[in-house]
Amino acid sequence: MEDVSEGKDFSFPSQEEKILAWWDEISAFKTQLERTKHFPEYIFYDGPPFATGLPHYGHILAGTIKDIVTRYQSMTGHHVTRRFGWDCHGLPVEHEIDQKLGIKSREDVIKMGIGNYNEECRGIVQRYVGEWEKTVRRVGRWIDFENDYKTMDLKFMESVWWVFAQLFKKGLVYKGFKVMPYSTGCKTPLSNFEANSNYKEVPDPEMLVTFPVIDDPDGASFVAWTTTPWTLPSNLALCVNAKFFYVKVRNKFTGKVYVVAESRLSELPVEKAKKALSDGKSSTAKSKNVETYEVLDKFPGASLVDRKYVPLFDYFSDFSHVAFRVVADDYVKDDSGTGIVHCAPAFGEDDYRVCMKYGIISKGENLVVAVDDDGCFTERVVDFSKRYVKDADKDIIQAVKEKDRLVKSGSFTHSYPFCWRSDTPLIYRAVPSWFVAVEKIKDQLLENNKQTYWVPDFVKEKRFHNWLENAKDWAISRSRFWGTPLPLWTSEDGEEIVVIDSVEKLEELSGAHVADLHRHKIDHITIPSSRGPKFGVLRRVEDVFDCWFESGSMPYAYIHYPFENTELFENNFPGHFVAEGLDQTRGWFYTLMVLSTALFGKPAFRNLICNGLVLAEDGKKMSKRLKNYPAPAEVIDEYGADALRLYIINSPVVRAEPMRFKKEGVYGVVKDVFLPWYNAYRFLVQNAKRLEVEGSAPFTPVNQQVLQSSSNVIDQWINSATQSLVHFVRQEMDSYRLYTVVPYLLKFLDNLTNIYVRFNRKRLKGRTGDSDCRTALSTLYYVLLTACKSMAPFTPFFTEVLYQNLRKVTDGSEQSIHFCSFPEVEGKRDERIEESVNRMMIVIDLARNIRERHNKPLKMPLKEIVVVHPDEDFLEDIAGKLKEYVLEELNVRSLVPCSDTLKYATLRAEPDFSVLGKKLGKSMGVVAKEVKALSTQDILSFEKAGEITIAGHVLKLSDIKVTREFKPPSGVKVEEVDAKGDGDVLVVLDLRADESLFEAGVAREIVNRIQKLRKKSALEPTDLVEVYFKSLDEDESNSRELLESQEEYIKESLGSPLLPYSVLPPHAVILAEESFHGVSNLSFSIILTRPALAFDTDAILVPYNGNASFAQGLKTYLLMRDAHNLKAEFQRGDGKIKVGCVEGLPPVEVVLGKHVFLSASDYFSTQKVTQQ
Repeated sequence: MEDVSEGKDFSFPSQEEKILAWWDEISAFKTQLERTKHFPEYIFYDGPPFATGLPHYGHILAGTIKDIVTRYQSMTGHHVTRRFGWDCHGLPVEHEIDQKLGIKSREDVIKMGIGNYNEECRGIVQRYVGEWEKTVRRVGRWIDFENDYKTMDLKFMESVWWVFAQLFKKGLVYKGFKVMPYSTGCKTPLSNFEANSNYKEVPDPEMLVTFPVIDDPDGASFVAWTTTPWTLPSNLALCVNAKFFYVKVRNKFTGKVYVVAESRLSELPVEKAKKALSDGKSSTAKSKNVETYEVLDKFPGASLVDRKYVPLFDYFSDFSHVAFRVVADDYVKDDSGTGIVHCAPAFGEDDYRVCMKYGIISKGENLVVAVDDDGCFTERVVDFSKRYVKDADKDIIQAVKEKDRLVKSGSFTHSYPFCWRSDTPLIYRAVPSWFVAVEKIKDQLLENNKQTYWVPDFVKEKRFHNWLENAKDWAISRSRFWGTPLPLWTSEDGEEIVVIDSVEKLEELSGAHVADLHRHKIDHITIPSSRGPKFGVLRRVEDVFDCWFESGSMPYAYIHYPFENTELFENNFPGHFVAEGLDQTRGWFYTLMVLSTALFGKPAFRNLICNGLVLAEDGKKMSKRLKNYPAPAEVIDEYGADALRLYIINSPVVRAEPMRFKKEGVYGVVKDVFLPWYNAYRFLVQNAKRLEVEGSAPFTPVNQQVLQSSSNVIDQWINSATQSLVHFVRQEMDSYRLYTVVPYLLKFLDNLTNIYVRFNRKRLKGRTGDSDCRTALSTLYYVLLTACKSMAPFTPFFTEVLYQNLRKVTDGSEQSIHFCSFPEVEGKRDERIEESVNRMMIVIDLARNIRERHNKPLKMPLKEIVVVHPDEDFLEDIAGKLKEYVLEELNVRSLVPCSDTLKYATLRAEPDFSVLGKKLGKSMGVVAKEVKALSTQDILSFEKAGEITIAGHVLKLSDIKVTREFKPPSGVKVEEVDAKGDGDVLVVLDLRADESLFEAGVAREIVNRIQKLRKKSALEPTDLVEVYFKSLDEDESNSRELLESQEEYIKESLGSPLLPYSVLPPHAVILAEESFHGVSNLSFSIILTRPALAFDTDAILVPYNGNASFAQGLKTYLLMRDAHNLKAEFQRGDGKIKVGCVEGLPPVEVVLGKHVFLSASDYFSTQKVTQQ
């Protein structure tokens, strides 16, 4: 493996850029597809976005979810084709062209020419394709752009024709009028799911209007309430509720007679009384409401049906024989208005339905709609002709007033739908349209929904289910230009209809060559009538498909089914996976389900992940205008795509909840996840390289089967934890629960760095022997490798970086981590040791909290820790194989296990007054007294049984609060001991000072300062140095005695002995030196040097018969030698070398460890042994 830089010098974004370039170099994605082409297919449907806008965080989120799932499926043995798709038709494109060219009406398009208009649309469709590809590629998503699909491609459009033709054959297509949400801004009707996407609180006019009852003896008028004055010119009926009671009332002051629902009488205006004076003149004092109306009659709503009234306007006088009468329906409510609804069937869904029911209008295509496509009144409404309906409201109110038909008017604020594209208010308008009869297949839709699996499931069970349950027939045609034309050719008399399901059929019937299916390429094509020449030709209806019909056809059209890929489709339908945002429950998810159910009686997909909305940090919608969010490119350039991916995936947004995007959150992922993970990896690499530096055999990982039998408890734990990780990730990913996977993965990485690496530093650094070191390094290697493979779908860049270095020490490894199989569960999982280690970490945390509470720093040794828990297996582990880790981590001398949970605690019971107060009433006092008097045994019995009877009342666990309070051991003062628990384990820490621990504390202080000096000097953990201690005290005996008593601890902590300043070779290269004063009353200097040769002067004189000049010449020669080469020469000579190449010196044999030492540490250690 190659050396790696420090974490602070590791640039995640630049490393990702290198990986992207390398993936391109090896054609990684294509290679993966090629390698898996014989594997079972996993069909993923990618919903097509519009390329007329730039990608945002919502796209990145959905794309990341899709990428994670498809990468995982590839690694688990599937062939996953991933083709990017583009939604090319529809309102978004046309709206942009209309704005660009200043097009205001349909006539403008006709004048320009449909062909010119459509080519303008085609020209902008792929304006941002380059930016999309750049962003999608940069976030690490593997998807095929070269072999993408476009809804404007001939093959895609042909399959859409086929889909429509099948529905037509099944009798699921019909033509009719339907009152629909209509955008005057875009000049087209909208689907219900489009209309529901943009509501605003807006003020609108409201008015009460009279409709005089014909032949009423009292001259009464029906009073109707409306908030759409512009619909009044088209009034054809009034609707009541047959079940309500209505009253005829007279205004005592004006004499006018009105008919309203009894429950809505309060809607009529009330007269103000003027205070009368004794002289008969009126006062200007504040007036009061008086009883304004007297009831003349009361009758049921049913009795009003078919009563005729005088129309408000005469624009529809030609309908007088059937219109201007009262009808009844339950849609009339008594929570607003007057209980009488004015009906304009061309502008209200219920109005249309009820008027059809009562024969005021008839089924067919002859409904008079007095508002044109641009939202302006037609010539029929002569007084307001060519005026935009909303602009005419005020003048209509004035006209009503002038006719003396206005009871009152005002304004009120309510939630009103706006066009999601043009942001203009919608109107409801009857439009001729082709429909899919969704209501016919509603039961099958609901049944198919049950066959699908959603994450989260509440979106399926509630939101989507409710939407399907209330599904209406779907208007699939649009009177527009840029879209897939409806494949319907009709005769002039309407008697003959031909549905075209393929290009071949159109060419065959028409004799024309067809290369493009857009309107301007086929509208001129005619088909001879099958009835003969005298019936003329069939021409195509002008409409195009709603673009939702195209995207709903995607599972078939993107592979040109049924014209191609028949076997691929039929063997793998329904598709395995789709993922989009919550808004698509009424959009793409819905249209997919409707078309697949209508075509095949099946759902279109098996598994679905639904994400929530990504909001700005302030909780508002992300807005380019407000600039309330950082650009995705800015975040990626600063922190990397992996960090962004992990941040958004590990958030509520994956559970279909909203998330507030915070840039600091992405930085938090780098700091808390990637840097610790990188440091664990770097620690492995450094210590693997150290073996080579020290002259040992290069690191190659030990066989995994051998590692499974390691006797080291932390090895056993991490091996088991790794198997648990693999088991969990596979289980959750197979269930598409990404939101559970990420927290588990992050916890595992945290445990890897903070438990395994931290507790094994000595082993990993080789201080427990070469064999044990290689076992620990190999364990860490395989754990990191498994973690990388498990995380590869989530963080494709970082795992690739690590893998490329890790793979260098093993033969036969895959070229890329993304070509690897996902890890399998191998070996035995030891749940007991996993649980014990988890509890051990809780013990350590609890003990640290006690230290902090009492200002007892970790460098201060403590005498004893008691661990209290009823589980004997855990106590055996914590007092046995885990004991050394607890003692070292907490700097405690002894650990005592205790299974008696009451030895250090007292139990106390208190009634929960907030719960029992209402339940017990006057008995509360008696019960409370007895609860407080419960003994420890009583409380234990209550906890076990779950209930207790006191004073005749049965109390449950929720009625009584049981508290455990720490009870110090007898003979110990409260301030000398403390405890802390988490409800499972209790830790008791002895805080009493012990002089025998003083020297250990000072030694810890010295080690701490040495480590800080190493760090300050920018030394790497693998840098070999020698450490010297120089006392600055007049009396050096204290420090000398301390260093002697703590010698083993210091040596173990440093990895080498702490050398006295007296043995510092004069030729040693000093790397750092620092003096410290007042450290537990000691003053001293620490000197760090490179390892330097040391000589036994007396021993060197012997071969030269005491000639000091010769001895010095030998020293000079050896010091000139390269240390590494010298060491290697000694190794080859079995610890001996001959020196005979120095001019003027007789040849001698130099023995390592006798004449010369490779370091002062070796010399010092030899001298100590000799002295002993």
